[in-house]
Amino acid sequence: MTSVSVLGGGSWGTALALTSCKAGNVTTLWVRDSQQAGQMLVSRENRKYLPGITLPPELTITPSIEQAAQSNIVLLVCPAQALRSFLEDIKNIVSPDAYLVICSKGIEIETGKLLSQVVAEILPNYCVSVLSGPTFARDIAQERPTAATLATEEMTTARWLASSLSCSTFRLYSANDVVGVELAGALKNVIAIAAGIATARNLGESARASLMTRGLAEISRLGLAMSAQGETFLGLSGVGDIILTCTSPQSRNMSFGLEIGKLDRFVLDKQNPAVLTEGIFTAKAVMSLAASKGIELSLLESIYRIVHQGSLIEEEIRLLLSRPLKVEASGG
Repeated sequence: MTSVSVLGGGSWGTALALTSCKAGNVTTLWVRDSQQAGQMLVSRENRKYLPGITLPPELTITPSIEQAAQSNIVLLVCPAQALRSFLEDIKNIVSPDAYLVICSKGIEIETGKLLSQVVAEILPNYCVSVLSGPTFARDIAQERPTAATLATEEMTTARWLASSLSCSTFRLYSANDVVGVELAGALKNVIAIAAGIATARNLGESARASLMTRGLAEISRLGLAMSAQGETFLGLSGVGDIILTCTSPQSRNMSFGLEIGKLDRFVLDKQNPAVLTEGIFTAKAVMSLAASKGIELSLLESIYRIVHQGSLIEEEIRLLLSRPLKVEASGG
């Protein structure tokens, strides 16, 4: 029987642990806070992050990273910007035969590296996969039908991992385009901020649909320059995730856009909990990627200027609307 460990006791990690149990795996959920782990063991509920959802008795909950790091499949569920330091902490204890699955979305802001590149740098001899797609933790935990993509460079392994982690209400589709799946999952967060701003300023549903579509074009353009597969961006991790995060305030990134869209300009305060919104980091990190490839990303650049440079929101909207008209296939 396959053993699975989920390293991260938030709502997303808890939901993934539930689906792993339902898939028939021996499942361990690692919770960093020993007090929280103890409360979850007693109540069989993650009252802090996923209240109202019962945790099955067969799910092992532990604050011991040494215990959790010994499974066949290890799901990495921590904030993207904390992944490097977390991997440094576990690199000497994770099972040498483990399959590592990245379940976070983002780009490392200090280096501009994709998360799979960060893992490969610190744990170079491991098989690394990426799980991404249009998923909300509560939907998954409540056993509502959900689908996502699991990408690994080697397709046979991708199929095995997808099969091992899937259950009747959580379907994983296998792929071998790690770069494309990662980029789509990270960059759609920035587009979701734009969608939130457009909604807050009552620009209309047509404007939001246009933002989503042009945002996808920019993501695809960068992805192709990084040797991703074009069809990836039309799948679950691309257009699927954009639809979800750009149309629902359940998305932290869209909610953030809704908040700042009411302002004339936004001033980033690093003490504000909003900085936990991953799209803020990604908006900055993607700029170095685009520059390295010589690619113009007008919508993503506008969000970067709004979030990190205090640019007037109305001025950025004016600039986007005054851009020269181009042939759509050119991606301009």
